[in-house]
Order: sequence, then C-alpha cells, then structure tokens
Amino acid sequence: MEEAESYPPIDPSNFDLIVIGTGLPESIVASAASAAGKTVLHLDSNPFYGSHSASLPLNDFIPFIQSESQPQSRNLTSDDYVSTPVATRPLYSAVETNSYSSEPTENSRKFNLDLAGPRVLLCSDSMIDLILKTGINQYMEFKSVDASFISSADGGLENVPDSRSAIFKNRGLSLTEKNQLMKFFKLVQRHLGDDETEDDKISDQDLESPFVEFLTKIGLSQKLKSIILYTIVLADYDQENLEACKDVISTKSGISRLALYHSSIGRFPNANGAIIYPIYGQGELPQAFCRRAAVKGCIYVLRMPVVAILNDKDSGEYKGIKLVSGQELFSPKLIIAPSFTIPSTPNHDAQVANSDDVSLSDTKKVARGICITKHSLNTQVANCLVFFPPRSLYLEQSTSVRVLQLSSNVAVCPSGMFVTYLSAMCDDNVQGKKLLNAAINALFSVPISGNSENSGASNLSEHAEEKPCLLWSTLYIQELTTFQGGLDSISKTPMPDEHLHYTDLLDATEKIFKEIYPNEEFFPSINVSNDDEGGGSELDS
Repeated sequence: MEEAESYPPIDPSNFDLIVIGTGLPESIVASAASAAGKTVLHLDSNPFYGSHSASLPLNDFIPFIQSESQPQSRNLTSDDYVSTPVATRPLYSAVETNSYSSEPTENSRKFNLDLAGPRVLLCSDSMIDLILKTGINQYMEFKSVDASFISSADGGLENVPDSRSAIFKNRGLSLTEKNQLMKFFKLVQRHLGDDETEDDKISDQDLESPFVEFLTKIGLSQKLKSIILYTIVLADYDQENLEACKDVISTKSGISRLALYHSSIGRFPNANGAIIYPIYGQGELPQAFCRRAAVKGCIYVLRMPVVAILNDKDSGEYKGIKLVSGQELFSPKLIIAPSFTIPSTPNHDAQVANSDDVSLSDTKKVARGICITKHSLNTQVANCLVFFPPRSLYLEQSTSVRVLQLSSNVAVCPSGMFVTYLSAMCDDNVQGKKLLNAAINALFSVPISGNSENSGASNLSEHAEEKPCLLWSTLYIQELTTFQGGLDSISKTPMPDEHLHYTDLLDATEKIFKEIYPNEEFFPSINVSNDDEGGGSELDS
C-alpha cells in the first residue's frame, strides 16, 4: 500500500489514446494524435525520455542495456476486467565492455551516448521534412558531419567523392575514374530531369535490374561501384554476391537513394554537406516530439510502470491498462513500445495474441559498438562517417560496417574526447562481434590489457602508429524483429532499425498512425510562431 501511495494518481482516467514508452516512434504517434485533437496519455517506466531511442550518460548506458526485464506479477486483480500481465524483454544481448582508462567514467555525465547509434540525418530526407513541418526544429540544433571516408585498398581512409567538387579534390581516384564518376552522376541527373528525352532515360529493364549489374554495364570500376553502393546508396549486404545477398538493391531504388543524397547537399546554408547530426544526441528527437505533444495537451508521466492490460471479461476486447500503483486507466486505442510482450491467456487468446510469436521467423540482428578516444580518426575533421564495404576487412565479410565519429562540438562527450559508433548487420552474436572487432582493430590502437576479444584480424595493421588509442568500448547485439500481426486496439511500434537514416522507421510509424486514425491527417501543416518556446536552429530552408 505504501508503494502504491508513492505514485501520484492520474486524472482524468479516460483517454482517446494511451502510449507506453517514449521511444521515437511512440513519441511521434503521441504527437500526431495530440495534433489531431485526441486526448493522449504518454507513460514511461524510465526516469528519462527516449526509451530505446535515448541518449544516456556513460554510467547509465551500460546498466540500461544490461538490465534484465522481469514480468510484472503484482496488483493484477480487477473486479470488472480480466488482467493480462505485461512483461518486458531485453532487446540487447552479448554486452561486452572494456575500460582502458578511468577518464571516461570519471566524466560520465558529460557523455550523451546514443542507444541506437550510429544514426544521422540526410538534409532532404523525410525526417527532416517532418521536423520542419511540425516546427520541432525550434527545440533542436544541428551540426554538419564534416566528411565521409571509405576504407582503401592499402588500409587507409579515403574521402568519399560524393559531389562534383569532391571528385576533383579526391586524390585516390585516377583521372579515368573521375571522368567515369562524373559521367555517371550526369546520367542520373539527366534521367531525373524534367526536360529529359527517352534517350536520356534509363530503360525500364535496367531500372528493374540489380543496381550493381547496371553499374558494371556502364563500365564503372570496382572501386567506384563500392563507393556508390556502400557510402551513398548505403547498401547493407554484399551486392556483388547476388545469390547470397539478403537485400538486393535495384537500379530504380539505387537511383532514388542517390538522388536523395545529392539533393541533401546544400539544402541548408549552415550544413557543409549532405548529412547533419543533432546537438546533444539523437535522444533530442523523441524529446522534441514529446515537447510538441505536451503543448497540444498530451499528459506525460515518467517513472510509471504499466503492469497489466485490462480486457472485457466476456468479449476479451482491450479496455485499458493497470498501473503499478493499482490505478486503472481506459482508452479505445493503445500503443506499446517494442520491448513489451502481452502473454496470451486461455480466456482471450483471440484478443490478446502475442505478436512476438507471430514474427519470430523475421528476427534479424545488428551488432552495435561505441568507442571513446582522445584523438580523431582524421586530424582534419571532428565529425565524420567511415564505411567498410563487404570484404574490405576480411574475405568472409558479407555486410557493410558503418562508423560515425562525433566530437565535443555536438555536446556528446567532454572536450578533447571523441565518441565513435559502429554497426553491422549480422546473423548471430559471433559474426557480429567479429565484424565490429575487425573494424575497431582497423581504426584504433587497442591496449592489450583488458582486451577480451580481438577476433577478425585486420589487414590495416601497417597504419597502427596513426591510430587513436582506445580508452573505453562496449559492444552489444540488438534484435531487429519485425512485428507482424497485432490487434485492432493495440499496436506495437517498430524497434530502432539498422539504418543510418530514419526513413524506414518513420514510414512504419506513419503507417501505425493511419491504421489507428484513418480519417486524420498525419501532422497538419502549421505556422510556427516566433514567440514559441525553444532555441534557434540551422534548419531554416
């Protein structure tokens, strides 16, 4: 009873929508529903906003991903409803942390580490459009990612020639390769142009073919194909091995992604290239949407665990939720974060199907890593991307490894330090750790003391004297289950995906909103007042 009294009662008790979890998808839906005039209650058991999309201090980061989720089994009785206990399951596994210096942990509160890194925003992608449309750019600021690099054949890092000026400045390309790349970019520009003739258009047959085959057909070198496929088009899997490739990119899709990248260059006057990153970390995004939702009337309660779903005793239909305090709240619709499971019971299997069971065959994994150093990967840049295409680290490497280095100028670490995120798609924990360790050994000087795993020998050892020394690192595996099924009244949001961008996550989130409210617009356009609370932003198009 004393525990129940420690939680304040929520008033009112009836809402149009209840949302559990403040991750980015949940926060977007809550904000969109509030904008549509719905009454929304947004709950999170954590003491911070963002859930699995959060940016956390170093000492809070590891306990969060290591935490063991336990099914709630208290306060489940209800006089009027069937109470189905809500359980949570960890999305992370195989957590491995190495500390080679006390300096990072001594400055823990000065770090803002992304749970779902690496992640960036293309200046012309759909998430930026939504940020501008909703006006949440008044709550955020961004910095440019200074450069992109790709692993070279000799083990160094070469600048990605992603624009006309970058092609001319690039010292790693031969004159023939520069001309080939320029011609290819012009071909794409003509194909997408408004005044193109049939002779300028890429044929339908080529558009439906694998992009790698089209690039080969027009005579691009292996090096140029790798640059286009893995640093601009952002392919995950080895496109050269079409039989084994799990996601073959078509020419049509490749051209579309290339066009998005090029349209991102120069969109904003304060962005040097195509890519930007939010100051204080990616966790600022869900917080900004929550802030907008609160302005529209959404009620927020943190540190509030939900212990049960309430169902009608006769029909089994969803009616509401039960809090750890014992309070019962009601809504016709419920949104739950991807870490929640609702076990089915014999009395209402049809209404409370466990959507996780439906989608177990769709489980994929992404290996994620974070490294802290005192020196940049490249002395000329503070914030940069690095790409290791398939087979660039070792012959059996079948997926691309992506790396994002960030500095203190985006307020994610103390001055004089750098945070580097790594990610790679993988089939299992062993493969994932091998991929990340190979990239870490390629980029950093890893002290022997405390280094528990050095699998995946790198072919870049001759550059060891130039590498930043590793101070701290953590590796972990995140599930990428795609949830299918679900209920008419209960929807589960997507978990953080493997991509650098938010496009797929945003598409899935918008789909959830439209399924819940098919007659409502997903964020009507607004005129943002200059008097609204919030700081300035470079996102002024």
